[in-house]
Amino acid sequence: MPPKMGFKLHSPETNTEYAIDVVASRRRPSTSSPPAILFLDGDNQFQAAVTAYRRLRQARRIPELVLVGIGYGAGYGKPANRRGRDYTPTAHSDEPESGGADAFLKFLQKTLWPELERRYALHPKVRGIGGHSLGSLLVLHALWRRPLFFTHYLASAPSIWWDGRSILKIAARRRAREAALPARLFLSAGERDSESMLVDLTLLERQLAVKPFRGLAVTSRRFPKRDHYNVMPDAFGTGLATLLGDDAG
Repeated sequence: MPPKMGFKLHSPETNTEYAIDVVASRRRPSTSSPPAILFLDGDNQFQAAVTAYRRLRQARRIPELVLVGIGYGAGYGKPANRRGRDYTPTAHSDEPESGGADAFLKFLQKTLWPELERRYALHPKVRGIGGHSLGSLLVLHALWRRPLFFTHYLASAPSIWWDGRSILKIAARRRAREAALPARLFLSAGERDSESMLVDLTLLERQLAVKPFRGLAVTSRRFPKRDHYNVMPDAFGTGLATLLGDDAG
């Protein structure tokens, strides 16, 4: 299986140095151009995505991908970890530096992606992003922003609760401006997650069903016997297979 490689990358958009881990089979030059999918919270969650991907590859359920983990070189709660800033679309007093999602997305698009294209032969039309919990809040925010940069979105147990469920309002404004949204979205949570997380996810699913986006393919799953903390292997594996597997529509 492909090895995991890494490098550091400074972001002029956020003035932060990020730790980038990459799992890829080939370096340039290459005759193939596999799709890439970015995973947030790379310090704590990327290994779950890598393990899920390798199992899918061994089972021949998914084509070659380039997996990219984006971290800080510091895990949850450490001063250098800036997820509370980077993954939140709106500012809230609970997190003094919150509301930096737009700047972080500019980093992904303007700095990180060109660097990945320089290093690897990437599919020019398929771009994925995935996350869990607060990372999934960023995934959803990326989906509602214009212009649309990513094509495939994996949101595991998204933190819809943030700032009075402001992400639902952002989605509603996006839908009011434009009904077309050509993308694929995988939503999921463990059946044993908190009641508030499950209720919030249901609210999003209903909102998308009542006023659907034209061209947005949505798949939702609940995983039995899984809670907020042990659902990631199931969510990442099923999400990758659903969005980018050989049988993906």
